[in-house]
This record gives sequence, structure tokens and C-alpha cells, in this order.
Amino acid sequence: MPTRDDAIDIHVEDRQLAGTLVSPSKLIPGVLLVHGWGGSQEQYLARAREIAALGCICLTFDLSGHAATAPLQGSVSRENNLADVIAAYDLLASQRGIDPSGIAVVGSSYGGYLASILTSRRPVKWLALRVPALYKDSGWELPKLQLHRDQDLGAYRSHFVPAEDNRALRACRAFRGDVLVVESEHDDIIPHAVIDSYREAFVQPRSMTYRVIHGADHGLSDEASQRSYTTVLVSWLSEMIMGARSGDRAPSPMTIAGGAPEAPPRPG
Repeated sequence: MPTRDDAIDIHVEDRQLAGTLVSPSKLIPGVLLVHGWGGSQEQYLARAREIAALGCICLTFDLSGHAATAPLQGSVSRENNLADVIAAYDLLASQRGIDPSGIAVVGSSYGGYLASILTSRRPVKWLALRVPALYKDSGWELPKLQLHRDQDLGAYRSHFVPAEDNRALRACRAFRGDVLVVESEHDDIIPHAVIDSYREAFVQPRSMTYRVIHGADHGLSDEASQRSYTTVLVSWLSEMIMGARSGDRAPSPMTIAGGAPEAPPRPG
């Protein structure tokens, strides 16, 4: 199915973010793709085109503090970036032909953390998290870079975190849509304990799919890992979207393990 790319601007408070809307000929679901800290929308454009070919509208964008707004990186907070994600979601949901009850959000690392919190602020039907990061709730309005100095993230992430103790995990606990969680086998930024914390937080999803990319590091720095993740993500979204169109029931909750160029992001 042919697609087209349209450059758009996303206005957030006093900032203007660059985005690219990737559209197919038939517009039904919407898919929002959120990159990780130190990344950019460029990491998701190729995947967005593949997903759009399924019959979706996809929106990629640059978080504040990245790409054209990189000078803000030293001062941007999680509050600022969550506002970015909400503004991008609202813009996507407002597009003609979008089903507001059929929106998917895909997030990697820091983007997965923000995507999880977004589900407590906006309706999300499908949620895909690749190596989602985890932060303490304290210091929410501080510059995000300061968290790596003020919070012992290594120690915090090395242990299981109960859902009630973390904002992102509380949002996951309340989420009732379909979920994909993707882990990298050799991730030195997001340990397995964080993945367990997320997976255990989803107590009432419509379906749960879990996948491990064997041999992959946090940033999917080799081409084979890139391809594996793309295959996992596009296949899962295809199943979700096709099922929604046909009126089929969602797949039963399940666990899958198996063996996806996204520029390696800086530590989440």
C-alpha cells in the first residue's frame, strides 16, 4: 500500500517540535512512535512507513531537547517531555480518518516510560514498549539529565519495583489494552528486573506478548537486532490491527521468547 510523508510542526508551550506524519491510502488506526533519550524521530521513520502500509496513520516526532531543540537538553524535564507526547498524541488523534478509540503508542527506553504514563492521560488501545526505562517519582520537574546525578538509577533498576511505588507502573496496572514488551538479551542500561517490574504491573491487559531479542544490546546497535525488532513490532501491530478490523477477539495473554539502523541512544 503506498504511503506519503508530510512534515508537520507540533506546538508545545513555547516550543515547536518537528514531526513527520506517515499516511496510507486507508486511514483507520493511529500509531504514535516515541523515541528514547538521545535519539530522534529518524530512528522510527522506516518502521513508521512499514506500519503505515498496514493501513494506519503514523506520527513520529522529536522530543524537546533533541534534534532541532537539542540546546534545551540540559534543562528539559520529564514534565516537559510528557507534554510533548500528549501534544503529539492529540495532533495524531485529530487527523481526519483516525479512529480515536484505535490508537497505538510505541515507545523505546525513555520513550517507553513516557508512553506508559501517557496511558493514564489519554486513551490507548495498543501499547508497545521496547526496553522501557524506569525512574523514581521524585524530582519530576527537575531537568532529566539531573536524574542521573541525583538518583542512583543503577541500584533502583536492579531490583523489582512494585507498581504502587512508581508512576509509570501504576499507569500500566490500570491499562486494559493489548501490550507488547520487548527486552534486549544483553542490555546494560535496562536490566531484567525493570522488564519484570513492567510485566508484573500489567495485571489486566486484554493481551500480553513478551519477546526477547537474542544477542541485542540496549540500542539495537547491529543490523540483525534492528531487523528482529522491526519484525516483532510490525507483526504484532498487524495482528492487533487486523484483529480489530475483523472484529476478532484479542489473542489470549501469552509469553513469547525469541530472537530486530536505530542509532544507539544515550543511557535511558
